[in-house]
Amino acid sequence: MSSNEDSQDRGRELRERIVRLMQANSQAVRKPIPSTELQQLKTAASRLDQMLKAAADVDQQTLRTAAARLNQILIDIREGKDVSPSLNLRRRT
Repeated sequence: MSSNEDSQDRGRELRERIVRLMQANSQAVRKPIPSTELQQLKTAASRLDQMLKAAADVDQQTLRTAAARLNQILIDIREGKDVSPSLNLRRRT
């Protein structure tokens, strides 16, 4: 399984867990939230948003890098260069 698939699986599991928690919360008895706790929750939500954005940015950068590598391999093939050494090297890393 590739790291992209692992990342997608973790994201899917996280979303499913959040949905389950939200559903459980909607069934819970409502009580007022103290302002200090509300502020802590807002801070935590903001950090979570930042973490999710950072993960998405890493995924996008990985895809851009892979696309650039593929583009260079295709250029080398078109120019008649031997690309097998670079392909073998990339498989091991």
